[in-house]
Amino acid sequence: MDIVENSLAAGAGRVEIRVEEDMAADRMLIEIVDDGCGMDEERLQRALDPFFTTKTVRRVGLGLPLLSEACRMSNGDMQIQSCPGKGTKVRAIFQHSHIDRKPLGNIRDTLITLITGHPEVELFYEHRKDHKMFSLDTREIKADLGNIPLNAPAVVSALRTLIQSGLEELGAF
Repeated sequence: MDIVENSLAAGAGRVEIRVEEDMAADRMLIEIVDDGCGMDEERLQRALDPFFTTKTVRRVGLGLPLLSEACRMSNGDMQIQSCPGKGTKVRAIFQHSHIDRKPLGNIRDTLITLITGHPEVELFYEHRKDHKMFSLDTREIKADLGNIPLNAPAVVSALRTLIQSGLEELGAF
């Protein structure tokens, strides 16, 4: 969630989140791609420094450093690609079975929070586990809803059910 919040703070109008759990390869990949303002080379070099932040409300920026450390602790790696004016891509890889791999947490509620808190943003979520896949694209949902907002109570309830059932089918809930 912290990484997506970074995307939103960088002015992203579209955020793509991909989770891939490959049990045979014992690997989990999390990828977040945005079309925000991107980072120049200097900011990119400092992005993993917990004492560097572009935020004015606090003096530390822990999202990327903590994600990087979580990858390292679970025999994984993290890469960041960014280009000013084009956006940023964060790719985190973990050994799936590693005892120190942090759990994904409550994906359903995280997605609901992002969608309802930022209904103007296009959010794409894709979760693959072995040969199964669940995806959600708010562009498609908005097209189906017409003038009904994504944060309308009935829509939120339907989204919660849709996400829950999709994740349960994957065995990811």
